[in-house]
Amino acid sequence: VQLQASGGGLVQAGESLRLSCAASGTFDWLNDVGWYRQAPGKQRTSVATISADGAINYEDSVRGRFIISKDTAKNTVTLQMDSLKAEDTAVYYCNIETVTMDRKSFRPVLETAWGLGTLVTVSS
Repeated sequence: VQLQASGGGLVQAGESLRLSCAASGTFDWLNDVGWYRQAPGKQRTSVATISADGAINYEDSVRGRFIISKDTAKNTVTLQMDSLKAEDTAVYYCNIETVTMDRKSFRPVLETAWGLGTLVTVSS
């Protein structure tokens, strides 16, 4: 499974960006998906996730400003980011878990992939 992320860039505080991540390869469906970010000198942290059962979680600082969505037909995950702040500056990574049903054992095979990351810079 390969992930292709896009949509990062340089914006001013208060503006919006939309990140998109497309999964390609051989699999049957998407499972858990999410966006993570890593600011300079800091560890990678979760921004927003959607579990396989549809539960959505947001990091406290982005709740109400960011919206994560999943398109199972297009195998894409999107992060709409509004009212951006300087502290949102980071490299954003998408993470997708896919499921492939083994045709012989009929057991699910899970695979997790990370996108390469897209830089979001918010100037104050």
